[in-house]
Amino acid sequence: MPENTVPSADNALLSETVSLRKIGRLERILGPENYRLLKGLLRTPASILGFSLIGLFILIALLAPVLAPPLNPNDPYKIPRDGFSAEPRPMFSEWRRNAPPLPFWWKTVFHSDQWLHILGTSQGQYDVYYGIIWGTRTAFKTGLIVVFSTFLIGVIIGSISAYYGGIVDNVIMRIVDVMLTLPFILAALIMAAVLTPRIGRSLLPSLIALITFGWMGYARIIRGDILSIKERDYVLAARVIGVKDSRILFRHILPNAIFPTLVLASLAIGDVVLSFAALSFLGIGTDIGYADWGQVLSFARNWITSLDRYWYIVIWPGLTLVLFVMGWNLVGDAFRDVLDPRMRGKI
Repeated sequence: MPENTVPSADNALLSETVSLRKIGRLERILGPENYRLLKGLLRTPASILGFSLIGLFILIALLAPVLAPPLNPNDPYKIPRDGFSAEPRPMFSEWRRNAPPLPFWWKTVFHSDQWLHILGTSQGQYDVYYGIIWGTRTAFKTGLIVVFSTFLIGVIIGSISAYYGGIVDNVIMRIVDVMLTLPFILAALIMAAVLTPRIGRSLLPSLIALITFGWMGYARIIRGDILSIKERDYVLAARVIGVKDSRILFRHILPNAIFPTLVLASLAIGDVVLSFAALSFLGIGTDIGYADWGQVLSFARNWITSLDRYWYIVIWPGLTLVLFVMGWNLVGDAFRDVLDPRMRGKI
């Protein structure tokens, strides 16, 4: 049909079939479906707030050396200490010894040549502000590593189980059922506690434990979706003409079954960060003084009865953790709504 064809009042069929909606350049580049997904993610207030929070934390993580210059550049995740006193010091108290270098913006903002404990110190005189800033990098690192690893393991195992079926499916799913009966955080705690003396105090014990007990949910979800998709006509046709199983699975089945699992993964990042913080709070994994939000919170355990005076050692790391998890949950909820077929036309 010529581009200059314009529907007229006496041509009802033409007016119903020719779209008058202008297609922008971005939609032409991304395609209609991807454009709809992107538009849906950026239209709801919840998703905008979620992306804003995540963007803020990404900015903090990238600018950590500027916001809180490390005392030792070779070990930036070690929270600097202003002495060894057990009693926390209040917000904006002066740094007495072992002060890190002043950032370039300090004099402009605070009109002072002396480092201050902006958010106070915790037990052992660990600087709360430094722990929160560099703990943002720890949160992203642990969250993304665990979610990517568990997602990959779960998708591979669930896909093999669903595609081949029979005894393969029965054996794999029984293993998954047994592992799902274990309380997640308790199982991860025990495994991390066993691994820590063997491989040393670091991120690895907690990461390995969270990955070991975190992939089963992805396997179950992807298995259910593949069981329904593998019986469709285009999959059966591919089998008839002799296409390899690996090509059928990864080229024709997985792209059509992966979206619910992606939604679960987007929602899981916040849960992983919470679980890692819980292990750090209990003293499992990382060294004492490592920049991690759970570790910063753990320094307040002996002062719970005095939080009317030392509220800042709990409020600031706790609020940071809540906002980080809320950002990922809001984005995950928006992602789920956009991918829901029942929401087509509403977003």
